[in-house]
Amino acid sequence: MRAGHFHLRVAIAAVIFAAAGLLSASHARAIEMSREVSDLYTSVSIYPPSAGSMTICYGFVCRRRHAFDFTPADKAALTKLLAAGKASAAAERGAVQKAVVWWDRRVGPVLGTDKRIANADFRYFDDKHNFDCWDTTRNVTSLLLIIQDWGLLKHHTVGNPRYRGNALVLQTPHNTAVLLDRATGTEWVVDMWTRGYAQLPDVKPADQWVKEN
Repeated sequence: MRAGHFHLRVAIAAVIFAAAGLLSASHARAIEMSREVSDLYTSVSIYPPSAGSMTICYGFVCRRRHAFDFTPADKAALTKLLAAGKASAAAERGAVQKAVVWWDRRVGPVLGTDKRIANADFRYFDDKHNFDCWDTTRNVTSLLLIIQDWGLLKHHTVGNPRYRGNALVLQTPHNTAVLLDRATGTEWVVDMWTRGYAQLPDVKPADQWVKEN
């Protein structure tokens, strides 16, 4: 091989490598989040979501986990779903519900969570097919953060997770992901744990949700 050809190939390889590195860096770009949201990930020692990927928690309190990368087709599907909610905050919350169902259907066959049930916890002895409320809080928050990072939320931002559980009134401990209405400041829960596979998650004011059992 001639020296000139060798150096040309080296130069081309360097350009390709650099371009791949830039794409990888863009794909893994960190998403800004509050300390309360960040704690969802540090508490179970997983990476927070990036611009194009998330760690899916399942198996109860993230004892099972799966690295999921969103494809261009995935982004296109979510963009279409969220575009239908631009008219109003209520419409956007409806679009978010459909986005969560889309995600549930997308990952269910991959993880085996297409067999999941509502309100699952360790008493059902089927961790490999289910989420508990800790898993759904992390997963839905991750999905919402990515949707927000893509610029698909017009009327809301991702809020801090909410918790409930008053032993004095026999209220069962529970937690959920939250959307914050930009105009009113109202917190809206996005709670998929109380629904079965591919069912619309509960979306309601957090002040109402926190009083329920």
